[in-house]
Amino acid sequence: MEEETQPRKFALPVDSEHKSTEFRIFSVAAPHMRAFHLSWISFLACFVSSFAAPPLLPIIRDNLNLTSTDIGNAGIASVSGAVFARVAMGSACDMFGPRLASASLILLTAPAVFFTSIVSSPTSFLLVRFFTGFSLATFVSTQFWMSSMFSAPVVGSANGFSGGWGNLGGGATQLIMPIVFALIRDIGAVKFTAWRIAFFIPALFQTLSAFAVLILGQDMPDGNFYGLQKSGEKAKDKFSWVFYYGITNYRGWILALTYGYCFGVELTIDNIIAEYFYDRFNLKLHTAGLIAASFGLANLFSRPAGGFISDAMAKRFGMRGRLWALWVTQMIGGVLCLLLGRVSSLSASIVVMVAFSLFVQAACGLTFGVVPFVSRRSLGVVSGMTGGGGNVGAVLTQLIFFRGSRYSKETGITLMGVMIICCTLPLCLIYFPQWGGMFCGPSTKTHATEEEYYMSEWKSNEKEKGFHLPSLKFAENSVSERGRKEDSATRPSDEASPAHV
Repeated sequence: MEEETQPRKFALPVDSEHKSTEFRIFSVAAPHMRAFHLSWISFLACFVSSFAAPPLLPIIRDNLNLTSTDIGNAGIASVSGAVFARVAMGSACDMFGPRLASASLILLTAPAVFFTSIVSSPTSFLLVRFFTGFSLATFVSTQFWMSSMFSAPVVGSANGFSGGWGNLGGGATQLIMPIVFALIRDIGAVKFTAWRIAFFIPALFQTLSAFAVLILGQDMPDGNFYGLQKSGEKAKDKFSWVFYYGITNYRGWILALTYGYCFGVELTIDNIIAEYFYDRFNLKLHTAGLIAASFGLANLFSRPAGGFISDAMAKRFGMRGRLWALWVTQMIGGVLCLLLGRVSSLSASIVVMVAFSLFVQAACGLTFGVVPFVSRRSLGVVSGMTGGGGNVGAVLTQLIFFRGSRYSKETGITLMGVMIICCTLPLCLIYFPQWGGMFCGPSTKTHATEEEYYMSEWKSNEKEKGFHLPSLKFAENSVSERGRKEDSATRPSDEASPAHV
């Protein structure tokens, strides 16, 4: 027993759950920062693969004789597959850990990227985009992994950087694929062969990233899920209860809706923006790709900034600060999206698009500053629901506004802005008894504490076996979500609540 009480040593300072309390972006220290770098690189690889087709669409559509409806359907297919996959990924992370879950999905979807090089019809093109899109579910494992490695004061930043840098793939592929295509064509391949060969680059990158996660990654600060369960340090949870507590938490559903109109809009723009500038302003393919790339490349700092702002607001105003920052940022994004569809000059469109990208992507980072606190037991399910909501938003938006010729692209973008504004309003309904909501402070009832909130996910017989202890530690470490004002005044319930059980 004495050996078990020896504290583990980590390169970064940690809390009682051994989650890092600091986020050092240029460190590669195991296990915390190594997990960060593995997660964003593997997610970026999946993003590059999923959106490798749009920047080459003017060539692909001529080769496969694609109509605007075919292109719209393929765009919808590329994000619809991940709806189910993201929910399933959340459950897989809860049960098997983020390392195995993400690496398995990346390897399962890599063949679809290779097969893109041999498609010969609109149907086969749609199918490869559909199956490649499943890989976008690795976003859920990325956010789960970061929430398992980093403590409450920095989890927003960790989630923001990992998600944002992964989403860079949406912009990077707008630059990479036209360059790769041009190089292969200049070597001597005809253009209808060159675009096919180009797809081997993202396919290989995706495959290598999966092996890196498997070989170098670690699920939690103390080890991998399987090893911790085998040693008895981590209880093997029941899927039915994990799933139940996730889907019955209304906060997860509201965040899924609002995320559908920040990340969902980002996915939609990734699919349409290059073609929009190419057709509307009669630009060259490479020029349209450069402009489109600026939207995705803003993720280098915009989504991380959202996570950082979320943590900064929480430090001063607690959870209520996180919610207000998300609401304001996403509302401004909606107004800018509406404006993007109304401006008619190339220069104005570029300026508004860049501003729009900053706010809509920051809103994504702000969303996952809130998600880790919705549920401790069902973190993966809630992350999957929210992430899946992003894809549902993308599917519905493309289905309604960008499929066929019912709306012009500029009208579709304007209406999408209206949808963002409408779907952001429900954020004001999110309320945590221990922290409050946008318009209400915390509950005055004596049992409205962090412990009570997270312990409510466990039954008495499970508590007797000690299954609730990780949630108890998380509750202690999430007291910071009260903000400075709340910390300065001790609640009566705090004195009655034991620090340890």
